[in-house]
Amino acid sequence: MLLGARRVDRLKQVAAEARKAGAPAAHVFALDVSQTSSVEEFVKWTRTLTDKLDVLVNNAGGALGLDPVATARDEDWEGMFQSNVLGVLRMTRACLPFLTNNPGSYIINIGSVASRFAYEGGAAYCGAKAAELQITRCLRLELSGTGVRVGTVDPGMAETEFSVVRFKGDEAKARKVYEGVIPLTADDVAEAIVWTASRPPHVCIDEIVMKCTDQAAIHKVHRRTAK
Repeated sequence: MLLGARRVDRLKQVAAEARKAGAPAAHVFALDVSQTSSVEEFVKWTRTLTDKLDVLVNNAGGALGLDPVATARDEDWEGMFQSNVLGVLRMTRACLPFLTNNPGSYIINIGSVASRFAYEGGAAYCGAKAAELQITRCLRLELSGTGVRVGTVDPGMAETEFSVVRFKGDEAKARKVYEGVIPLTADDVAEAIVWTASRPPHVCIDEIVMKCTDQAAIHKVHRRTAK
């Protein structure tokens, strides 16, 4: 298992948990998918450990702010497209040689229900995730015949650090997103990723859209009131 992200301290914790759970090895390396040079360094390090990859999970992303188009900030939009779109392109392009020589390998992109449905204040994030979805679909066509599978797992409301990041560290505001709701958890999404990756080589799970039961649609959420 090769783990890359900006927060290496977090990676080390995940690697330790993975080894405890039975992973034969778990290695970590600093990675910022918004920087081509960082992606290239990560892949250079990867080559010192292996010449093949079984699964590439492109998980970097996230939303920044909930501003309407009229008052949107360039830096927020640029940040969302760097991680959600260009990050996927950079990592996939760099890792393809490790995948195309290994039929049955899998590229799994982590998208969002926002790739399919718009909502106020979500123009950049919805646009970025729509781009991720179309990149996934294009890749599946381009890699047809290589044995490389390509899919996307698109969660709805999931209580992770997503809303804390969106609201720039305002934890109280982030908690309100999930008030009265039983949302998805990170483990729920992880189970879907593992299930997708563990299908036999002739099976490609193209797209998974998953929401908590309380979220019928992006704009329709059942919330329980405190008694």
